[in-house]
Amino acid sequence: MLREIAIKNFAIIDDLRINFEKGLNIISGETGAGKSIIITALGTLLGGRADASMIRTDADTAELEALFDMDTAGPVAQILKDQGHEAGEELILRRILSKNNRHRVYINGRLATMQLLSRLTDNLAGISGQHEHQRLLKESEHLRILDQFGGILSLRSALSECYREIKPLIQDLESQREQKSRQTERLDLLGFQKQEIEAADLSPGEEKSIKQALKRLKNAESLYQTVGGAIEELYNREGAVAERLKSVHKDIEKAAAIDSDLSQADGDLSDAAIRIEETVEHLRRYADGIEFDPQKLEEYESRLDTINRLKRKYGGSIEEILEYRDEIKSQLAEIENIDDKISRTEAALAETSKRLCSLASELYEKRRAAAEDLAEKMEAELRSLKMADTRFSASFRENRPGPDTPKWLCMDGKAVTEQGTEQVVFMISPNPGESPKPLSKIASGGELSRVILALKAILADTEPVETVVFDEVDAGIGGEVAEVVGKKLANLAGCNQIICITHLAQIARFGDHHFRITKAVCHGRTATRIDRLDESGRIEETARMIGGEEITETTLAHAKEMLRSPGPEKPGQN
Repeated sequence: MLREIAIKNFAIIDDLRINFEKGLNIISGETGAGKSIIITALGTLLGGRADASMIRTDADTAELEALFDMDTAGPVAQILKDQGHEAGEELILRRILSKNNRHRVYINGRLATMQLLSRLTDNLAGISGQHEHQRLLKESEHLRILDQFGGILSLRSALSECYREIKPLIQDLESQREQKSRQTERLDLLGFQKQEIEAADLSPGEEKSIKQALKRLKNAESLYQTVGGAIEELYNREGAVAERLKSVHKDIEKAAAIDSDLSQADGDLSDAAIRIEETVEHLRRYADGIEFDPQKLEEYESRLDTINRLKRKYGGSIEEILEYRDEIKSQLAEIENIDDKISRTEAALAETSKRLCSLASELYEKRRAAAEDLAEKMEAELRSLKMADTRFSASFRENRPGPDTPKWLCMDGKAVTEQGTEQVVFMISPNPGESPKPLSKIASGGELSRVILALKAILADTEPVETVVFDEVDAGIGGEVAEVVGKKLANLAGCNQIICITHLAQIARFGDHHFRITKAVCHGRTATRIDRLDESGRIEETARMIGGEEITETTLAHAKEMLRSPGPEKPGQN
């Protein structure tokens, strides 16, 4: 329930604070005093569109704040908890509008997002004014209203969830079937690539070894000459290094027998002689292994060409080519299993489609039952609102499948959407003998206002909000009809907190609380103020609403009589 709203620097409002109570809160005042501005401010605070033009002239910011009583076990509290906010018995919403259009939202003193604000306010308050009229005229809203009235929103949500579950399955099946249609061509290509790579029988590191072998083969003669010359110099020719080293070693060995300080040199020379012999042996083996084989050279070059060709096609190295081969194997296995995948997807689709159609069928039947009940109750409500001959109905239009509609989304010749198998349009015939027409064709604002009020009265027990604001409920009506509308609002205030802006005394007299809005010029600026009226103030304001600015004894007497007349008994009263 809305306890308080504070408005600062918004349009012509300088600084305004209003405390509301349970029941029917009436707001009245002269034309242009700012009644609609208050509703605009409340709508903006509840998440409506905001821009810098709403800020009062010469002010940099506008501030809107509201205090709500909150059920700690209700949906608003749960949303707050889910978002990490504290959820006590009070909820404070604050919105600051800035001239640079960088507006801010605060929830219980913490900076918050517009998305969170909208989620909260959907369950807090609703404004039934021009926006509500336009919303009711949208046929896309009629199905939601019917489902709300029938108490089948949970069934509709289950259908929507099932629909969102089946859509990816349909897309998967289409993709799998398309994949299968390309299977033969793809299998041939992948099979050829796999065979080509496996036929090459590549080994990691092979390319490096081949390149080294090629280099050796191409330089075999030069290598043989170099190694042979080295062997000759080290060992074979007269006066070779090994022979001279042996002679030097003998001399040092004799000297070391005389002076032990030469023992180290003696040992080093002995080691050097051994190393030279080992080196010569290694060089001989190397020389014996040198190949002069043009055919081998051709084989190596051919092998290297094969590797380079595969690298150009499948990867920059042998390792990458082998990785691609493994990937081909996985793709081949996947393609070979496509029939199994299709079968599993079709089975899942059949089961999900059966569940979807079952939910859609149940929703279909319950909607028709709810439509009959709604029509009966609407006609009763409209009779009480002086529209006795009005006929109301909900006309169903089934969704027809198109040429591309999957069979999984078809049921008994109807297409199943996220909302079911049908659309609904509210039809009305205000006068006897007229054929029913869509609600959007109603020309009379007074009739539309009463239709909205009748719907609000019927939906009172199922509306998620506790506070309902009526801005144009008296549009196009007066006299006896206004009296009936006032009674209806008073009855509705037994279940919800009602805030009603009106210019009709016949409606205002049913208020539990009455506020008067006035405007005045102070220091060259227009300012709006609001006053909660006591008994004498209500009499005076009611007299003004009856007779205009000039209040006479007659209008005062009439006002006193109106206010003394008993109102309707509200739910819960004894």
